[in-house]
Amino acid sequence: MSIFKSTLICLSLAFSASLFAQEATEETTQGFISDDLQIFMHSGAGNNYRILGTVNAGTEVQLTNKTQNDYTQIIDPKGRVAWVESIHVSTNPGLRNVIAEMNGKLADLSDQNSQLEQQLTQLTNDSSQLSSEKAQLNNEIASLTQQLTATQAKLKDQDTNIKKEWFFNGAIVLGVGLLLGLILPRLGGRRKSNIDSWN
Repeated sequence: MSIFKSTLICLSLAFSASLFAQEATEETTQGFISDDLQIFMHSGAGNNYRILGTVNAGTEVQLTNKTQNDYTQIIDPKGRVAWVESIHVSTNPGLRNVIAEMNGKLADLSDQNSQLEQQLTQLTNDSSQLSSEKAQLNNEIASLTQQLTATQAKLKDQDTNIKKEWFFNGAIVLGVGLLLGLILPRLGGRRKSNIDSWN
């Protein structure tokens, strides 16, 4: 008799498992458990059915689209097929999911902000370096401009000195020429007079 009971229990379990597997393979939709603390899952559509466990608020579940007696059949993340009160089921994410999603987006924005700050710091450093190089180039240009001005002044002074030198050399040549022009005729006249006196 005990073997018969064991066989019946095994067949019953196998039949239940096959039913659950069949229900699990049917088309499901995404759903969420509302923001209560914990919801009891029952083996059937009512409080009088055995409690299979609990599901936490905000948990994402699969809806089998079966409802009965204000209960909805779900498949929890562990693959358990159970019934929960329909008022605790929604197709919209619960507050926990929304907060988790917002926290994820906030983390992404924080990462983007950090990257932008790093880029801004790099650009600021590059700008400072370019400003420093520009200032250095401006100083070099000013120094070269001063050197050019000094060189031009020296060239102008040299040109003036050369012109003065040429002027003085010309004046000396002119003076020597005038002196020779005055002295040589007299020297020639004295010789002639000396020759005439001998005659």
